Amino acid sequence: MNVRAGWMLVRRTWSSWMQSRSFFFLLAFGWLIGPLIYLFVWATAAGQGAVDGWTRGEFVAYYLVLINVNQITYSQTYWTVGMMIQMGSFSRLLLYPMAPVFDAIASEIAGKVVYMTFVIPVTAVLALILRPTLSTTVGNVALFVIALGMAWALRFFLGYAQALLSFWFTRTDALLAAQEALVFVLAGQIAPTALLPAPLDRLALLLPFRYMLGFPVELLMGRLSGAEILTGFALQGGWLLVALSLYRLTWRRGVRHYTAVGG
Repeated sequence: MNVRAGWMLVRRTWSSWMQSRSFFFLLAFGWLIGPLIYLFVWATAAGQGAVDGWTRGEFVAYYLVLINVNQITYSQTYWTVGMMIQMGSFSRLLLYPMAPVFDAIASEIAGKVVYMTFVIPVTAVLALILRPTLSTTVGNVALFVIALGMAWALRFFLGYAQALLSFWFTRTDALLAAQEALVFVLAGQIAPTALLPAPLDRLALLLPFRYMLGFPVELLMGRLSGAEILTGFALQGGWLLVALSLYRLTWRRGVRHYTAVGG
């Protein structure tokens, strides 16, 4: 896929999204509610002291960053892939001179632009009101950017591979819902993974869900030691390779199995 064709696909998708931007702003607002609830819960619990080394200001910073990271890494497109396969409309994408995954990626880029034009101003206002405590370094910011890109790729390709199971099954949305439930519990939304009770804290360190969300936030906040950073990137990279392998496997075998009438 050449760069010019990719850019044109993003522009076309963005134009269609902007026609319904009010609807997508409402969706983005709905996704803010959960993290905001836990922000106020943990900030209240910390009060003027701390909870296991986390102060009120650090909880505020953690959840405000997490809100933005969640919006960037969350993929809305893989939810529609299964439906397109089942309805037969996926056939249209097979006629493009590029793999269908690029259509989903174009929608991802376009969607992020729409969502973030709402989310960034909202979190900026909340930061002015709630006064987070965030002490970071240039190195942490650079590592955060790398981890954020890998987190999006991991979340996207693992979900896309599950959506491609619609070539064989009719209810892959249940698998995607299960993935998002595990992200909610183990990725740092309920609480920073360091505060999870045993054995959930150990599971969070080993399974891929923390590396879709909480790991980049912890990097930016400087909460990780050098050894923890190296281990985190190794696990994030390993799970990303697993996700890419699953995507390639399900795509190659699924497209041979795929048949559709109409669409």
